[in-house]
Amino acid sequence: MLEEFKHAFQRQNNAHIQLIIINVVAFVVLSVLFVLSTWFSLSDYFSVVYDQFAIPSDFIVFLHRPWTLFTYFFTHSLVQILHVLFNMIALYWFGRLFVEYLGSDKLVAVYVLGGMAGAFVYLAAYNLIPNPPPFLQQPTSMVGASASIFAVMVAVATLLPDYTFFLLFLGPVKLKYIAAVYIFISFIGSVGANAGGEIAHLGGALIGFLYTKQLQSGVNLGGWVTATLYWFKNLFSNKPAVKVTYRKTEPVSVSRASKGNKASQEEIDAILDKISDKGYESLTKDEKEKLFNASKK
Repeated sequence: MLEEFKHAFQRQNNAHIQLIIINVVAFVVLSVLFVLSTWFSLSDYFSVVYDQFAIPSDFIVFLHRPWTLFTYFFTHSLVQILHVLFNMIALYWFGRLFVEYLGSDKLVAVYVLGGMAGAFVYLAAYNLIPNPPPFLQQPTSMVGASASIFAVMVAVATLLPDYTFFLLFLGPVKLKYIAAVYIFISFIGSVGANAGGEIAHLGGALIGFLYTKQLQSGVNLGGWVTATLYWFKNLFSNKPAVKVTYRKTEPVSVSRASKGNKASQEEIDAILDKISDKGYESLTKDEKEKLFNASKK
């Protein structure tokens, strides 16, 4: 199993599977601790541990556990196994489609942004509304990847609104209608027993819509997420020592340089295949320049 997990994290364009693995591993570890703590009458200690992953509705309590802004969307209810099961199924289908068109880096960025947006809306609902309704007055806490998954779902539905899923008992249904139904259900639930969670879903959906619209305008709202993750990867990766030498080179003429950037049709096809497989971000600087020059012909 460890080898399979390692292989999953080494594969290109596999972020949806990697996110599922992280969620499932967190669920399994916390579930084992929950069962053992119950068996040996250590439930109070486990509650302290679990609270380190769930984001609290009280803002003052949240300030003492700010890391829960990120940990909550990798954590699920331990008494409702359908919670994690349905979330991971949705993450697989919507995430796989997202990766196919936009790549893994952007999927991780939308997942994180959706989770953060859900947390901010959740905290705002419990702390900033004057004279809040009764269902927002009782302190609580929240776990679950639903806000992140709503962001992924709405992001890809905004990009590909007419993409069709074939659903059991329903047949072909366009993605825009699937997203609309989920959003409407959460809107209705925002006045129910799980008001905070449903409100968080709406926050994730909003950021998913904004992300795709901004991306289509040339702005990547999740660029900082990708840059941060790569910084951490480079921080913990072993870099081989590189010996740098210098030598004099002859100046390259403009005409010679331009020839080097011309690409044959076979090279252009290979670059387009690479974009389809791994996303535009996987291209090297030279490949991007060749594609750009080819587009001007």
